[in-house]
Amino acid sequence: MLQTEQTRAEEQVEHAMGDLLRVGVLTAAAVVLVGGILYLIRYGTKPVDLSVFRGEPADLRSPWGILVDAWKLQSRGIIQLGLLLLIATPVARVIFAFFAFFRQRDCTYVVVTFMVLAVLLYGLFGESP
Repeated sequence: MLQTEQTRAEEQVEHAMGDLLRVGVLTAAAVVLVGGILYLIRYGTKPVDLSVFRGEPADLRSPWGILVDAWKLQSRGIIQLGLLLLIATPVARVIFAFFAFFRQRDCTYVVVTFMVLAVLLYGLFGESP
């Protein structure tokens, strides 16, 4: 049975999306692993005081601050960068799907994918109460 051009194009999109997710997760895991190893090398022998909760420092509360700390090879910044990459992976997949459906002129999925992307971006960057 011969495959149509559309079926082959859909399979290529599916493989590309799978590769995107795989590379994103593996990259994020590798970055977190490197940051974790650096963290243990620098702070692994220090005693931990768990009697008082200390949140993240101010510089690790924004994507820009995380990038700056990771660029300075700060272990906590590298770990946070890996987590940002992990969060960005499904967002990148939705963006990829949007353009793939747009290219295929599949209006229904373009609209649905755009709505999913809008909800994801609002959840990431929208105001919180």
